[in-house]
Amino acid sequence: MSKVHNFSARTTSLAVIGLVGLGAAAHAQTGQPTPQPPPQPPIVTPNDATSGTMQRANPQMRAVLEKLEKLGAKPLGTQSVADTRRGPTPADAVKAVLKDQGKDPGAMMAQMGVNVRETSYPAAGGPQKLRIYTPTVTNQTILPVIVYFHGGGWVIADLDTYDGSARGLAQKTGAIVVSVEYRHAPEHRFPAAHDDSSAAYRWVIHNAASFGGDPKRLAVAGESAGANLAINVAIMARKQKLQAPLHMLLVYPVAGTDMNTPSYQTNENAVPLSKRAMAWFVSNVLAKSNDARDPRLDLVGKANVAGLPPATVIAAEIDPLLSEGKALADKLTKAGVVTSYTVYPGVTHEFFGMSAVVADADAAQDLAAKNLRAALAPINGSQAKLDPLRRRP
Repeated sequence: MSKVHNFSARTTSLAVIGLVGLGAAAHAQTGQPTPQPPPQPPIVTPNDATSGTMQRANPQMRAVLEKLEKLGAKPLGTQSVADTRRGPTPADAVKAVLKDQGKDPGAMMAQMGVNVRETSYPAAGGPQKLRIYTPTVTNQTILPVIVYFHGGGWVIADLDTYDGSARGLAQKTGAIVVSVEYRHAPEHRFPAAHDDSSAAYRWVIHNAASFGGDPKRLAVAGESAGANLAINVAIMARKQKLQAPLHMLLVYPVAGTDMNTPSYQTNENAVPLSKRAMAWFVSNVLAKSNDARDPRLDLVGKANVAGLPPATVIAAEIDPLLSEGKALADKLTKAGVVTSYTVYPGVTHEFFGMSAVVADADAAQDLAAKNLRAALAPINGSQAKLDPLRRRP
């Protein structure tokens, strides 16, 4: 049996990454050999971690990361939840880069041809926000709907943080994008976010017509923890025999509980997401240690993915989650799910929403939009062939 280090088992040990234990004092005048301390992980300072990522990131990605650091962002997992939530985000860094380029982020958003309004849906913990993005340049009166779930490890971030992704998908697909807020940990631990995402999907099915959407042409999409929510919504719909989504867009999904995968080792100190950051998220999300065995979290190990809709899986090279995203894509394919998998070199976790300043983000959104348009086309729920583009195996 292979040895699996799950979330709960790794949380304690990962809490000391970057710290060095004290060596034993020398035994002076005893003639005895000095006891040697156990091996310790090397000290990794924020600057060291950033430097390693910078060397591998492409110039556009590097500019965003450098700006994020200049804005005062601290490494994830080194502050309290409250302080982390108040800190600058990658979205803030993108806006700052645009301003450095002499561009007005607000004016650029206005020119995208997307109307935005907010509403809410009922959830177990009380109403949660929904933000509805409707493209204005269209000849159709009834549009397909993409239900989008933002990332943030189920702990941080919000609809504003991931506005670039939701807005970009609405513009490029010609579909309505419903961006979903949900309860966050540690105030509301697992499975609160998963319960809310299911409630939001049901709300969209019943209310799509009220905002010009077609409840028969639905897709789910998400980034990171949000991608995990998206595929779990599809699994829930299959189990409960609800209207199934016609496509799943899964961008660097949280898909497993093994923190010793090759990409966790290669990208242990990556920025903005590191191994330490993932351990911090886990410590805030799990209500009990057995939660790590739940199929909703251990998708690659325990989830039944047979019978799910076609999927587009997008990955970033400089990301601890790279290996599990590939493992999920392989599992979907093996289960007979038509799956497109693409990994973009030289970019990090969170790159997808940076299309205004990172060319690969724009390309990734184009690929996602192409596959979503094919799946949501109004021809008997057409599920045309996915773009098989693979930047790297």
